[in-house]
Amino acid sequence: MDVDGKVIVVTGASSGIGEAAAKLLASRGAQVAVAARSQDKLNELASSLKDAFAVTVDMTDEASIKNMIQETLNHYGHIDVLVNNAGQSVIGPVAEINVEDFTTIMDLNVYGPLRALQAVLPSMRENGGGMILNISSRVSKMTIPGIGAYAATKCALNGLMLTARKELAESNIIVSVMHPGATQTNFGKNAIRNTDTPFGGGSGQSDTPEMVAEKIAEAIESEKAEQYMSDEIEQEYGTKN
Repeated sequence: MDVDGKVIVVTGASSGIGEAAAKLLASRGAQVAVAARSQDKLNELASSLKDAFAVTVDMTDEASIKNMIQETLNHYGHIDVLVNNAGQSVIGPVAEINVEDFTTIMDLNVYGPLRALQAVLPSMRENGGGMILNISSRVSKMTIPGIGAYAATKCALNGLMLTARKELAESNIIVSVMHPGATQTNFGKNAIRNTDTPFGGGSGQSDTPEMVAEKIAEAIESEKAEQYMSDEIEQEYGTKN
């Protein structure tokens, strides 16, 4: 799908990967609805982009998600692409995971994208199709001590959305997942911590949000089931769907 002229909703757009994706997609001609909880940051971002629209959303609240979709439809008339990007992590060994914290990130990382998919489907079906791109993580293909809870949410997201891909194909609705690796954002700082031990589960060079944004655009354009940061990573972790 060519992003030029498309209406694209990006959640978690007030910073990091979401902000970078919104900027890149807008630079390529998309009309971008930027969504997050921080109205001030969204307004500032939207004012810097052409044809952008800011809408607040709490991705753990069903009514708020439905309002995000409806407000975007009211503004643009239709939605071509939904990018489910908002997310959070829990850091700590499995033996110490607080189940309430685990439930919190399940609500944001899994139930939020599911609710958003269900909310946008009627308009996409009426419009003849669309795309839902879900930002997962390469850790869903790995077993890294300290982030088992987070990885589990992304495994669940993969399972839901790749199944939805098959179920919605006949409606011309493409569902895909994107697997960033370590990225230079505040994601780790914003994590819920179940341990005082610093998390050191990654090594090597991390990607910038702008690098991930390029791959998000590539995922939209290619429409393939799973997008990785490189062909080499895809060969190592990718599966056929």
